[in-house]
Amino acid sequence: MNQAPVPTFQPDDSPQTLLDRVRVVLCRTSHPGNIGAAARAMKTMGLSRLYLVSPMCELDSVAEARAAGASDVLIGAVRCASLGEALSGCVHAVALSARLRDLGPVASGVRESAVPLLQAAAAGDVALVFGNETSGLSNEELQRCQKAVTIPSSPAFSSLNLGAAVQVMAYELRMAAFNEAPPAMETPATPFQSPAAALDEIERFYEHLERVLIGTGFHDPARPRRLLPKLRRLFGRAALEKDEINILRGILDSIEKPTGPQWKHRNPVEPGEN
Repeated sequence: MNQAPVPTFQPDDSPQTLLDRVRVVLCRTSHPGNIGAAARAMKTMGLSRLYLVSPMCELDSVAEARAAGASDVLIGAVRCASLGEALSGCVHAVALSARLRDLGPVASGVRESAVPLLQAAAAGDVALVFGNETSGLSNEELQRCQKAVTIPSSPAFSSLNLGAAVQVMAYELRMAAFNEAPPAMETPATPFQSPAAALDEIERFYEHLERVLIGTGFHDPARPRRLLPKLRRLFGRAALEKDEINILRGILDSIEKPTGPQWKHRNPVEPGEN
């Protein structure tokens, strides 16, 4: 497997500075939802500069809805009459095309194209150029770009939504810019977690479990076989938390002393003992 090239950017170029120099150029887009989806894909990966070449639709409520919080990217979109206008001032342009052309630029894969594009961004603005949803880029548009990129989709079903194509490229650029280690979210979600259960709490659970299994007839202490050791191994893999122990023991309580629909047995989030 070919490894992605190692970035060799200029010392003064921060990863975000390089991403800020990337223009996403959409040519003759026909559906507002696709523009909105592209804006959302861009913002999630730190891109913000959207260029629209002769769009065949308006940025309406559909585009706004599909942007899902990336309205600022839509508002800042630059409308251009031609691809030449959209590429004005750029030092490098990459065309996204599912069809290889004899007269077009050399095509490469998505991952291997990300680092060279960012290296070019050290010298100025660069562009990712996407074509119309149905017809793609024209030969003339393709020939205005220095490189072509083809996303390696399944031969059995190669159709890729415009927003999804933008997302793939934006992701690879972000990973390359941050050398495969982009910063975490500023306010990462905190997973629901309670403290780990103490060993004595776990032992009381096992005692409770054994008592219930005997009471229901599922476990015969005269012929124990390997049931209890296997159950210990099963719950041991789970690294039980205090809340989880209480939930499990609450279930065992309800088996021993059924109470109907009312929750009258052990509170699953408060520690307790039998």
